[in-house]
Parts: sequence; structure tokens; C-alpha cells
Amino acid sequence: MKTVPFGTTTAPAVVAGMMRIDDKDDAHIRALYDTARAAGIDFFDHADIYGGRMHHCESRFAAALRLTAAERDEIVLQTKCGIVPDRGMFDFSYEHIVAQVEGSLRSLRTDRLDVLLLHRPDALVEPEEVARAFDELEASGKVRAFGVSNHTPRQIDLLRTAVRQPLVANQLQLSITHAPIIAQPIAMNMAAEDQSIVRDGGGIVEYCRINGITIQAWSPFQGGFFTGVFLGNPQYAELNAVIDRLAAAHGVTPIAIATAWIVRHPARMQVVLGTTTPERVTDAAAGADVELTREEWYELFRAAGHLLP
Repeated sequence: MKTVPFGTTTAPAVVAGMMRIDDKDDAHIRALYDTARAAGIDFFDHADIYGGRMHHCESRFAAALRLTAAERDEIVLQTKCGIVPDRGMFDFSYEHIVAQVEGSLRSLRTDRLDVLLLHRPDALVEPEEVARAFDELEASGKVRAFGVSNHTPRQIDLLRTAVRQPLVANQLQLSITHAPIIAQPIAMNMAAEDQSIVRDGGGIVEYCRINGITIQAWSPFQGGFFTGVFLGNPQYAELNAVIDRLAAAHGVTPIAIATAWIVRHPARMQVVLGTTTPERVTDAAAGADVELTREEWYELFRAAGHLLP
């Protein structure tokens, strides 16, 4: 498994996302975990809201696996907080962050989180409160590294006015077909083109590269914002024809090519899988070691419908 820079260390280029394990039995979760580990994935992504109620998927993960202390030391556990679905709001207050971390620690049956991400941006954020929470959680050993999800460059800069810890990751939606963070700069300043509209606050990929923040690509196989996968979808016939041809040429499955397109980017991103099918985890992980040429990468970009001026 290819690795990418992650804070002061490295991490696998593919992450196993645990958002959809809420209705899976223990045997299925264990098979998913074992398959990920066999594929070289030791990084598992959670959020407090996954599973329809607070900490449900975190609890299912821990209950199904019952990791020994030695096994726990072999993996990276990442979770997120800040969304409060039952109250229809976001909350980056000191009290909420600390309380949610405590809930995640109990649910995951662990004494520390390797990574904590702030989920979708809180419009009412007070950076000093975030900093207070991060300082306390770091000093107590309950959280080892911190990051964000779905944040713009200026939102990150605002946090950094008070937060002293490095923000090691920014989890952003990205797939071949849903790629405004990559496609927009290519069509910059073209007034007649929708692709030229800035939706990421302006240069989020470049910002993360400059500041050593690892981009984690979520929904890597979705056509749009939870509109269904593009793989095998007749709505993306041209793209799938190219994917199938490249998959055959590289001796992998189509899902591996979709993974490889993201991993090929020099930002050295991570791909966050959402599948709960062990075979798809294996197939997707294989894409981390596929080296697409520049020509192949751009052919996929064009076939997805993006403008190349």
C-alpha cells in the first residue's frame, strides 16, 4: 500500500470509512476490518453522527472487533465532531468538542483518538474555544492529532489564529466526476463557464499542499453529492468506457482506476472508502499502487465531462 505524508508521520493512501456499518453484524464488521488490514489499510475513519444516532457506528465497530491493546496500537482511529443533527446546528464550542470526544472514547473503547477532525464548519465558531478544547485534549493524551473536514482556506486560517496544533488533514468531497476543487482552477477566469465558479473558498488543494495538510477524499466513487456511484452508471458511459479500458490495461478492476485517479494527484491525498463490501475494499485498495500516466489522468478528467480549455 502506497503511503502519503500525514503530519509528522505517514499514513496509507486508502482509508476505511465506517459510516455505513450501523446495520452490519459482528461477523461482517470483522470481515471488513480483516480485509482492510490485509490490503494494507490500518486507518479507520469514524464520526460521532454516523449510524443515525450519536456514536452508534463507533460503538458497533468496537463491540464487533473487541480489539486487544496490541491490536489497538497497530491502527489509526480517526473520528469527527461538530454536527448536531437532532438540534439542527453545528457546534464547535469547547463544551461540545470535549463532550463528544469523551463519548467517542467510550464508544470506541479506547483511551485515545489518533486523529480528531472538526466536521462541517460552524458559522458561530470562536477559535479560542476550539484552541482551549484542543489544548486540553492534547495535554490529557486523549487526542494525538487534529484536523478539519469540508473547510475552506480562510476558515482554516481563522482557526489558526488561536489553535497552536498543526491541522494535519482536511476531509473534502472528491471523485473523478465531482471534482470542483481540481477542475475549477483549470478553467479559471472563464466567465461563461460554470466550471470556473469558485466553490472551495479559492484554491483549497493548493492551500493544503502549501501548508502540509493531507486532503482526505470522501465519496470517491459518487457521481455528485450522494447522487449514486458513477462506476457502471449509464449516465457516465464515456467515462466508464475509458475506466474499463484502463482497468484492463493495468490488470485491475474499475474501482481501482477510480482510486488511482485521486492518488495520482501530486497533493498526495488519501481516499476514504465508504463501501462495506470486503471485496470492493480489496479492489479499491489495489488502485493505490496503480501509477496512471499524465495522459491517462487527463483522459479520465475529460471523459468525466470537465472542461480542458
